Amino acid sequence: MLDETRIARALSSRGITPDARQREAISALVTLFGGQQRARHAWSTAAFAPQGVYCHGLPGRGKSLVVDTMFELAPCRKRRLHFHEFLREMNRRLVHAPRGDDRLGAVSRQWLDGIELLCFDEFHVHDIADTFLMGRFLDTAINLGTRIVLTSNYAPDDLLPDPEFHERFLPTVAQINRCFTVIHFDGARDYRFGGEAAEAPRFFSPLDASSEAALRDIFTSHEHGASLAPVRLSAAGRPLEARAAGHALLWADFEHLCVASRSHLDYLDLAEQWQGLIVDRLHTAALRQAPTLQRLVWLIDIFYDRKRALFVASDQPLETALIGLEGAHDLSRTLSRLAEMQSPAYRGTLERGGEDNPRL
Repeated sequence: MLDETRIARALSSRGITPDARQREAISALVTLFGGQQRARHAWSTAAFAPQGVYCHGLPGRGKSLVVDTMFELAPCRKRRLHFHEFLREMNRRLVHAPRGDDRLGAVSRQWLDGIELLCFDEFHVHDIADTFLMGRFLDTAINLGTRIVLTSNYAPDDLLPDPEFHERFLPTVAQINRCFTVIHFDGARDYRFGGEAAEAPRFFSPLDASSEAALRDIFTSHEHGASLAPVRLSAAGRPLEARAAGHALLWADFEHLCVASRSHLDYLDLAEQWQGLIVDRLHTAALRQAPTLQRLVWLIDIFYDRKRALFVASDQPLETALIGLEGAHDLSRTLSRLAEMQSPAYRGTLERGGEDNPRL
């Protein structure tokens, strides 16, 4: 049975004492799940509203931590995924779906089949192309009675902020406000900052012989006997030149990873193929170009979400270079995640022996 005490106990084991907003979210999540248990025979009724929980606020305030803890304990048919991954799956299905009056609705129902609890991490809508897809998907999920939990940096009213398109998303915003318990995580503490640094450094600067030697040691320590030779690979069907590629770890230059034209699909593909990535020769001046900066944000988001290891060599400290830049969505979240990825608390699949890695 899922209750507030079990969730609080699980958080306590991680050194977290829930603040007021986290306690509010825990209560809403337990209520949501309790309603789900009672409503299994009547998913389509409106008697058990609210049907979802929407957690939003600044990065590092414990949104994902609370939701993931609940998700691990919830005894039901469930799925949790990053929003990028969901969009990729839906678009792949839409390409192959038969034409009809409501193809998106049909694909949404197929995708949701058998799911009682759905958790989206980092929910956002920045692209007009995603507006109709998300509106129809959420409408379908709500009509099916699927319980939904969303974490986001954005309040519902701030989704799709582009004034040219925002009005088109207002019906979905109204639906979220109507059907979800909306909780603003407004705590002052960012849990990802202020902790100890990892015993073994993961980020290196400047770009000198010492950084080069450190990256070489990282690669050879995880890839015993692997060749340190350039190789041509593929990321989401696009060619990628790499310095070296082993069974668990890929080593490539920033120029080929983020300056070259790529999308979040490339980084999803790389995160599925390798447990860790070495990003070399990152010249921070390139981050002043908005497309390059956005690609780096996507890369960090996806590798963080998949708990993949990330090692970076740059000409100056990466966090310093990122502060104050413009041209990418959710840069504050990226800085927060970079802080955690350099701490002992971040233990990716590379350190855990490759668990959850599709290549093994």
